[in-house]
Amino acid sequence: MPDRRPSPDEYADYYAGYIGRVPVGPIVETLTIQRETHYLSLKEIPESMADYRYAPGKWTVTELLGHVVDSERVFGFRALHFARGAAGSIPGMDQDEFAQAAPYRNRSLTSIIDELYMLRGANLEQFRAFDEAIMNRDGIASDCRFTVRALLYIMAGHERHHMGVLRARYLD
Repeated sequence: MPDRRPSPDEYADYYAGYIGRVPVGPIVETLTIQRETHYLSLKEIPESMADYRYAPGKWTVTELLGHVVDSERVFGFRALHFARGAAGSIPGMDQDEFAQAAPYRNRSLTSIIDELYMLRGANLEQFRAFDEAIMNRDGIASDCRFTVRALLYIMAGHERHHMGVLRARYLD
């Protein structure tokens, strides 16, 4: 798999912070390492923390991880859509509307962590087959242009960001 970071013209400005969090190295390797290390870290969170929120109006641990799962699905679908050269743009995702409508609060923390692990595994199987031509394919999502490459970096940076929030705001 090619190893080139996306340039700023491959994604919306909003996502620069996520891409900037991704360490240097092959993106599929980074996503694979995240899958294993984050899974082990997340499995250490006791079920009793599932409904904890660090401040009023903030997501619970369950809702935060549910958001990561939802985002993994959305970024993975966008990557698939663009990789296959599908026509048409993809609508945006309002994270707060998704969180409000999601049934994550009715599930165990363990089941959400396991879902994230399996979902990342499925995405990785797809991504390992992407060559340079596929990584360069692009499309429109949320009224912005993205390349497949950028979406993989956004996925990694987004998860890294939320793992940092989880450690700093919920687990310290």
